[in-house]
Amino acid sequence: MPAAPRERSARAALDTVMDPELDEPITDLGFVRSVTVTPGGGITVRLRLPTSFCSPNFAYLMASDAKDALTALPWTRRVVVLLDDHHDSELINRGLAADAGYRGTFGAEAEKDLEALRLTFRRKAHTAAMERALTGLLRANPDLTEEDLHGVVLGDLPGTAATHALLRRRAALGLGVAPTDPALVDEDGRRFPPGEIPLRLRFARAVRVSIDGNAHFCRGLLRTRYPESAADQSPRAGEPVPAGGLLPVTVAPKETVQ
Repeated sequence: MPAAPRERSARAALDTVMDPELDEPITDLGFVRSVTVTPGGGITVRLRLPTSFCSPNFAYLMASDAKDALTALPWTRRVVVLLDDHHDSELINRGLAADAGYRGTFGAEAEKDLEALRLTFRRKAHTAAMERALTGLLRANPDLTEEDLHGVVLGDLPGTAATHALLRRRAALGLGVAPTDPALVDEDGRRFPPGEIPLRLRFARAVRVSIDGNAHFCRGLLRTRYPESAADQSPRAGEPVPAGGLLPVTVAPKETVQ
């Protein structure tokens, strides 16, 4: 396979790697700095992040997932993933090269294993996706009340991008995706009592706003740190990507979970 198709194949694999907190592919965010394919199945990918102090566990998870996605390609023989310009770049790059794993890389600092971290953010992503889909349903059906959502099943949702995103996030958590499964559920797939639904929706909306706000903030930070990254970012729904620079926004910085 020539280098150009292999690079496209590699970038498609990287499309599946998500920022755990922002719930967007690292390719859409502009975090992939370069992809270099060499003869014989070698590939080197360089990643960049919005700041040098982005949470090390998030940084490791994305870099590790990128290496796993590329290693799974049938033509790769040697995969190198490097994180640039981060305060833990040397530590993370050394751990990735040695396939040391999260705990092997960070040692005693890794209080939570990688799967526990991943689960935390998959649950947040599901909550946000559920709110987007159900808020869209309420807006499209003015006679539908929040309490009525107790009886809404997945088959009642329109075939929109928000619905498809919700189904993907449910599948990632092992929740039901059948048309008869309830749409508004907790992290274990249980329906909420009708009287709790307004409060639960407000909480879900807060989670979604936090994710969306942080994504907007981090995209702007990346463009400020690396102006050339603007060309690599895919526009978010309803938000064009500017030529460069940081859009004015006030959002709390990314949290650290360890």
